[in-house]
Amino acid sequence: MEAIPIVALSIPFFFLLIGIELLISLYQKKDYYRVCDALTSISCGIGAEVVGIFMKSILFFGYLYIYNNLRVYTMPDTFLTWAALFLGVDFFYYWFHRKSHEINALWAAHIVHHQSEDYNLSTALRQAWFQSSFSWVFYLPLAFAGFDPVLFLTISGINTVYQFWIHTKTVGKLGFLEWFMNTPSHHRVHHGKNPKYLDTNYAAVFIIWDRMFGTFRQEVEEPVYGITKSLHSWNPVWTNFHYWADLFNLAARTSRVTDKFKIFINRPGWQPTELGGFQSAPEVEKITYKKFDTKAKGDLVLYIFFQFVPILITASVFLFLSNTFSSLQKYSLAALIIFSVMNCGLLFEMRTWAAPLEFIRYIFILSALWLFNGSEKFIFLAVGTIVFVTVSGFWFFLKLKQFNSRAQRLAEVSFPVTSKRP
Repeated sequence: MEAIPIVALSIPFFFLLIGIELLISLYQKKDYYRVCDALTSISCGIGAEVVGIFMKSILFFGYLYIYNNLRVYTMPDTFLTWAALFLGVDFFYYWFHRKSHEINALWAAHIVHHQSEDYNLSTALRQAWFQSSFSWVFYLPLAFAGFDPVLFLTISGINTVYQFWIHTKTVGKLGFLEWFMNTPSHHRVHHGKNPKYLDTNYAAVFIIWDRMFGTFRQEVEEPVYGITKSLHSWNPVWTNFHYWADLFNLAARTSRVTDKFKIFINRPGWQPTELGGFQSAPEVEKITYKKFDTKAKGDLVLYIFFQFVPILITASVFLFLSNTFSSLQKYSLAALIIFSVMNCGLLFEMRTWAAPLEFIRYIFILSALWLFNGSEKFIFLAVGTIVFVTVSGFWFFLKLKQFNSRAQRLAEVSFPVTSKRP
């Protein structure tokens, strides 16, 4: 028996709901979406799934080993077992999520999900690439208890999919459901950077855990979204590493070895006395608050979107057919996908070095064709790829002077390296 890939199978529905929410926001004349932010969130999701292909089997080994060798009981395949496991997964998710906000080294991975200054369904896809490297540890008690590994993966997938729909501003409060279910209202609070909303509402499905353990907050006013020191970047690679850079830079500035260690295990905001002590989150005013924006123009946005569609298609094919690829094909395609989403972000930021990287990317795309030489549909793949690269290259070349001019003007504006707390 194999686990049903519930998250992967849900991807088309995710994008359908994102499209519906976008239409609703346009109809209501609400600014729920910004292209730069939404595509960055989706890029993070793409990267998380691609990186996950190489990590899942290795990380799941721990659960599998304990179940096969150290379990104290074998849970029967009954409805009550399914229900108990669903509750158990949700309970341990609460603690994994809570500790991801309370320990700097864990927050360094989880922070990615909180970086968006918008709140919409695309935000749900903004996932950290390396969070799964530690999240699995929190669920090991379920392996000791004897819950089947395949059933665990299935239930975990359902738990993850549930959390997608609560990332929206189009749904208000839901009456009596607010008492025991995690709802959009509760989760909006969790994504707020307002000091009164920080470190609250960690639940996945059932808000009862937050009520039980004292981390529940009611939505009184709409939060200001993002992390307390905004990330001034659309680059999905940097989003996954910037906080690590902050932590190591902070550790390098401390003189005591014990303080260097504490920086990684204490909560976000902690600093030794010599560096000023604990840094509390600043108050934010929604009326005066300004989101990060590089003001990418319509023609550039259109070009990036034209690049993004085949990236999304390639990533989808990679996820569903990766088992049929050779190791060389896997690693090469993964690198190309990551490189592509990274440069889309750099183009949005109008970095001066994004233009030469884009032409290098064309070369990599054409080179990747060699990996699939000999496949049945190679001729169609080759023709389509060559046409796409030719059109893209000609289009970008025509806009190159204009892009470089904008990039040069923007180069004088600094992009602060920042981050801290949700």
